[in-house]
Order: sequence, then structure tokens, then C-alpha cells
Amino acid sequence: MANALQEQLLKAGLASKQKVRDIKTKKRRDRKQKIDDGSADLKREIEQKRLEQAEKDKALNEKRFAEATEKGQVRSLITEFNRRAISVPNDAEIKFNYTLANKVHSVYINEELQKQLLNAKLGIVRHEDKTFIVPFKLAERVNLLVPQWCGYLATKNEDIEVVEEDDLYADYVIPDDLMW
Repeated sequence: MANALQEQLLKAGLASKQKVRDIKTKKRRDRKQKIDDGSADLKREIEQKRLEQAEKDKALNEKRFAEATEKGQVRSLITEFNRRAISVPNDAEIKFNYTLANKVHSVYINEELQKQLLNAKLGIVRHEDKTFIVPFKLAERVNLLVPQWCGYLATKNEDIEVVEEDDLYADYVIPDDLMW
């Protein structure tokens, strides 16, 4: 008798067995979600720590930026990467994507520049909506003083050596659709 209305609706054809199962499943899930196992407090605590850490990092970055501005280092950095920027050749066909402030930016480069970027010989700096390809050391300095300007900076690994001459798969062509 507990489901008398349900049976009447089924007989009248106003509901289907699938609908009844879906409703029962939804009710069961709702009941399970209402049970507090302490994970909500833990999630809140983790989120709060993450926000506090982000605030500390932001304050530290602002402090570094202010100190660097006082010393005139930022102005000298801007003039240096404007002066030492590597110009992109006209035959550049490879789209190189990088992220900066949770946005994906892209720049067209050739194979030589791509190898140098991936082997940590060059870096990408973005300032005032302009992208600059600069030497790695300069990109490192920009990353230390003003990290929000450093778009791409590969990590240097002295332990890992890329040996292209002994590449076993050099004869195999990589399809174009695997690059992003």
C-alpha cells in the first residue's frame, strides 16, 4: 500500500517503470548526499589553505615587483627583452601554444625555434599584449622578477641529454595531427 499512487499511475499509463526506477535512484542518492561524513569540513579547510597560500604568493610577488620597480630593474628588463628579442621568420608555420594567466596564447615559429624552446635555450615573454622570444637566461630573470610576464620557460635538465643522432625512430614520420 506504500506505493499505491505509483501503481495507479503505472496502470493508467501516466508513468513508466523506467521513470519509477529513476525516481527511486534519485531519492537514494539524495539521502546519501545528506549524510555528513566530515569530508565537507575537510574540503573547506583545504580550500581555505589554498586561498591563504595564493594570497601569500600574490603578496610576495607584489613585494618583489615593488622592490624591483624601485631599483629600476623592471624598466631595464623591458628594454632588454625589447632589444634582445628574436624575430620570428616569415616562413614560420608551426603554431606554438603556451599558457599565461590561465589563457592559452600562441605564436607561430619555425622548427629551429621550436627545438630551442623545447631544449631550454629560449623562452617566451609576454608584455603589453606582445609576445617576445628571448634567450633563456633573460626569460629566467623575467620569471624571477615578474612571473606574470613569463609565458613559456622550459625546465633545464642537465641529467637528460637529447641525442638526435642515435634516435632509433628517426626514420619514422610523426603525423601532423598529433601536434597541438
